[in-house]
Parts: sequence; C-alpha cells; structure tokens
Amino acid sequence: MVDPMLIRMRRATVISLVFLLATVAACTTTDEIIIDKKGVSMASYEADLAECRAYSSEVKSAEKTARGAASGAVIGGAIGAITGGSSRAVEGAGVGAVTGGARGASEGERDEIQVVKNCLRGRGYRVLN
Repeated sequence: MVDPMLIRMRRATVISLVFLLATVAACTTTDEIIIDKKGVSMASYEADLAECRAYSSEVKSAEKTARGAASGAVIGGAIGAITGGSSRAVEGAGVGAVTGGARGASEGERDEIQVVKNCLRGRGYRVLN
C-alpha cells in the first residue's frame, strides 16, 4: 500500500516541474544565431533582429510544453497502470508529464529559433548556423 501523503508529494513535484518547464520554454534565447556581417549595418541588423524576435513570440511554446506534459502523463499513467496498478500509474504519469513537457519545451524553443532565422533570411541576411 502506498502512503497517500507520498502520492500527494509526487503530484506536487510533477506539477512544479511542469510549470518550471513552461517558464523555461518562455525564456528562449536567440543569441546563438550567427550571421555573415560583411557589408551589414549592425544598427539595421539589431533592429531587424528585434523585430524577428517579436515574431518568434507568436510560437506557442508554453502550450507545446503543457500539451507535451499532458500527453506524457496520460501515456505514462496508462503504462504504469498496466505494469503495476494505481501506485505505478501515479509514478508513470509523473515521469510521463516531465518527459513530455521537456519534449514540448524543446520543440517550442527550436520553433522560435527557426522563426528568427527564417525572418532574418527573408530580410537578406546570410544566417550561418
């Protein structure tokens, strides 16, 4: 028999991790983008980069994190229930939520960076990475 207090603590931990992942996903950086600076006005580039970053905020990173966490929790919970009953279902849901949330956050970050790169390319910059 699993202690109900332990189950509540695990749930609280999982919920905290999901919110942490959502926060991290919202703090994506595009500082790693490298352009060919030959013949580029850096003042114009900085203005264009700021506008492109604004476009990237339209990517729904937090939603992708939450969807990943929710689907991971369902799948993990189902696997846990099949392999070990209700106590394993809770553990499986927790692991699935964290894993799915991390995957969703990563996907959102990649999408945001890709939006900035595409925007810069569209404005005539040679993006090197």
